[in-house]
Amino acid sequence: MTDTPKILLAHHLKSLKLPTFLREHDKLARQCASEGQDHVQFLTRLVELELIDRERRMIERPFSGHCCAMPCRATGSRRPSSPPSKASTVLTSRPFPP
Repeated sequence: MTDTPKILLAHHLKSLKLPTFLREHDKLARQCASEGQDHVQFLTRLVELELIDRERRMIERPFSGHCCAMPCRATGSRRPSSPPSKASTVLTSRPFPP
């Protein structure tokens, strides 16, 4: 038997950004098989692991949407501000009618 299905599965899980699925599916499949659990129970446990891991990473990761005026923790530098959009330029360059 070729490794094509495993390679394809790994590719799809990476594309879908499911790192916990990629890391844990083999081990959890063997565990669920030895415990006599069906595919629904396997998928439920795998999804729960993914959710737990995502919540943990969200807590560990600093909030990246901070104001540009605040220095970055990693570099200490300030993020350059983006140029104003055309919509804001148009709105701010026209005087209000009397």
